[in-house]
Amino acid sequence: MIKAAIVGMGRWGQILVDSVHGKSDTIEFTAGVTRTVSKAEAYAAKKGFPIGNDFATVIADPDIDAIVLTTPHSQHVGQIKQAAAAGKHIFVEKPFTMSAATAVEAVAAAEKAGVVLALGHNRRFMPSWAELQKRINSGSLGTILHVETNFSAPGGLNWVQDGWRAQREESPAGGMSGMGIHMVDTLIGLFGRISDVHCVSLRRAVSIDIDDTTSMLFKFESGMSGYLGTMAATVYTQSIRVFGSKASAEIRNESLFEVRPVEGETEVIDFGAFDKERAELEAFAAAITGGPAYPLPASEAIHGIEVYDAINKSASSGVTEQVIKS
Repeated sequence: MIKAAIVGMGRWGQILVDSVHGKSDTIEFTAGVTRTVSKAEAYAAKKGFPIGNDFATVIADPDIDAIVLTTPHSQHVGQIKQAAAAGKHIFVEKPFTMSAATAVEAVAAAEKAGVVLALGHNRRFMPSWAELQKRINSGSLGTILHVETNFSAPGGLNWVQDGWRAQREESPAGGMSGMGIHMVDTLIGLFGRISDVHCVSLRRAVSIDIDDTTSMLFKFESGMSGYLGTMAATVYTQSIRVFGSKASAEIRNESLFEVRPVEGETEVIDFGAFDKERAELEAFAAAITGGPAYPLPASEAIHGIEVYDAINKSASSGVTEQVIKS
């Protein structure tokens, strides 16, 4: 059983703990770290593990095998380096880091220490994602022409000025760091490297100085095109639709999968509820204990941030930007 410490115990940190607490035979949380202990003290007591605000103490604890980071994005690279130097395996929430250069640094630190470094893009674990990948790879969709994705939610309407997500350095290009980055990883995982990005990012409805409406056009190295939209001030939406010369295939809200052929009948599969957070944490534990490698290669984690860099640059410049390989 891998013993892990959760670092960052806000809403998402607690979701990760809940996904495996009392459910998993491979990983459990035995310690917590958070900036304001009083906000999560009752939760940690309910789960039965100690909580503090000292990261250094936790990574020095010989009984802790792994660190799970759900901290502000800008802190990731420093915390990854510290944890790796202490010999701890690391699971980090997205975005990986805030620049391609620091993503490379993080991977190098983990490789030097010989520890597992896993990035939490949980969509890769969904049965619907696996089905879409199978259809693409089989050729049943034909030549892939274009892909359209959207991940939006109303969270930006509730952002407050002193919240860390409401700072432009933590949330450039609006909903990209919280939502859109998941779809960038989805695109890379399914279709390979992205070569060019054009981004338009606007503030339309939120009360603070953060964009809430962000749209991107991509060109892939394969020659296909793509679109990603992420809005932080509208109804919850999550979709990916692939257009091929033989059929289109779509995932809506994670579980509903639909294929519409050029000729023939529409096929619909509802995969139902699936705990993708538990799946990713158990895949992390398996990679630590000699099982299969974590199914998001370091090269793709870095490329996701290379694309993120280009998105942010294009949002500022207003022109198409090339994705620069680190």
